[in-house]
Amino acid sequence: MVSEATLKSLHPLEVKTLLHFDRATEFDAQKMEHEIGLKLGQCNQALSWLSAKACIDETRRDERVFYERTELGARYAERGTPVERMIHTLAEKGPMTMPELAEHADLEKKDVGSSFGQLSKQGILAMDAEKRVSLVDAGAEDLPAPDAMIRALLERAADGEIAESTLSDDEKSAIAPHAKKRGAASAMFRVVEREIVFYQLNDTGLEVKEALAGKGMTGDEVGRLTPEMLRDGSWRGKTFREYGVDAPTSRLLPGRRNPYCEYLDSVKDKLVSLGFEEFTGPIVETEFWNSDALFMPQFHSARDIHDVYYVKTPSHAKKIEEPYLSRVAKTHEDGWETGSRGWGYGFDRDFTRRLILRSQGTVMSAKSLHTAKVPGKYFGILRCFRYDQVDATHLSDFYQTEGIVLGEEVNLKNLLGLLEMFAVELAGATDVRYVPGYFPFTEPSVEVHIKHPRLGWFELGGSGIFRPEVTKPMGVDVPVLAWGLGIDRMALMHLGLNDLRELFSPDLENVRLRRRSL
Repeated sequence: MVSEATLKSLHPLEVKTLLHFDRATEFDAQKMEHEIGLKLGQCNQALSWLSAKACIDETRRDERVFYERTELGARYAERGTPVERMIHTLAEKGPMTMPELAEHADLEKKDVGSSFGQLSKQGILAMDAEKRVSLVDAGAEDLPAPDAMIRALLERAADGEIAESTLSDDEKSAIAPHAKKRGAASAMFRVVEREIVFYQLNDTGLEVKEALAGKGMTGDEVGRLTPEMLRDGSWRGKTFREYGVDAPTSRLLPGRRNPYCEYLDSVKDKLVSLGFEEFTGPIVETEFWNSDALFMPQFHSARDIHDVYYVKTPSHAKKIEEPYLSRVAKTHEDGWETGSRGWGYGFDRDFTRRLILRSQGTVMSAKSLHTAKVPGKYFGILRCFRYDQVDATHLSDFYQTEGIVLGEEVNLKNLLGLLEMFAVELAGATDVRYVPGYFPFTEPSVEVHIKHPRLGWFELGGSGIFRPEVTKPMGVDVPVLAWGLGIDRMALMHLGLNDLRELFSPDLENVRLRRRSL
């Protein structure tokens, strides 16, 4: 027998759901949205409440894949894909060189190159002896079948995401090269994987449904009497829900610390408890400490302006501390007293004073060497800046945890043990593996990869033993273990997130939910 209190406690969303479905019908939020006319958020609320009241049972879960249009896809839908623009430009203006085609079609050179390779294989474009590109069938503007399919899918995705189950085999083949799960900013479509949960009414739900029908409840009862209803008289003839004197009050939202800040502090506490001393430093650094002192040659590709942020004013530091400048310069030129042959080029003492935003935390490891104690253990949690395409696993400013261990007898086995401890204790990894790597400042060099129960394998960071070219100019003549780990990625796994941007989200409600889950 269903009590009166139970019936009164039901929300109209729950009432509508119970009255609409029978025992034999399996339903999910999408089915409720289409058949009952509720919004998706309301469907999820009703399902959550009915599950808590044991009126419905979960029957199964399905993994489904959807495709949604990215900003790039929306731009291509409006202006045309590179393939479309190239074909239309050549049909209108005739043969031209690749640079001319990029200019007239308003495309990047890399897009022109990749699209030409695709279209030439399909026999649509050709290049003559003068390196001019032309249509094989002059004047023809028909798109190849896969590209015509992509055009149709871009327009279809304007109305919302596309379920993979609704695509034909040909459409799946066409969309696959243009869809990415991560780093989707460079693709036309983003792959979204979603778990769909299905439910059925159980015996309790059927009993409540019969009681609702007996009371004549429909779920359309009015729960709020508004001034408008009083003015126009529309309240007459309505059925009102009883006022719930036992209803909970509004939420109290006391101030709490950000969960990511708490995580960073917990990492510091653990490292300090293990005997590490913390080092820190300014975010504006010179090329000398950021790269030169780490034996990274001045012609290294990472020095490119597209990889680091340069300070406009002032552009250069006044000086670099001696004798470290002279020692590092000689190490680059001929190896100095390190036993190395160096890089064999003339060290630029003006370039080394160039001011940049710190691009890696290892800069503080280098700066700390000449004041470090032997034996000694040091770490830092440092904000770094690097020009990068922002997506779920990359940010243009990020945190790294860096560390060094100095000692007469420290070795690679000690380093691997430290890395395993960090991975398990700080990131919650269940398995760790090491991959050989290359860094100009360490030998041997090791990349550490970790396996998280939900996210699977991904790279945590790099490590190794500092080369003599790094330590000896700083006056250190013992082995130095060094590592630089992406603490943002460790926090991503520790907090159960799937996107680095959520660590710095301005959505307070999302932050509160994340705080309650800790």
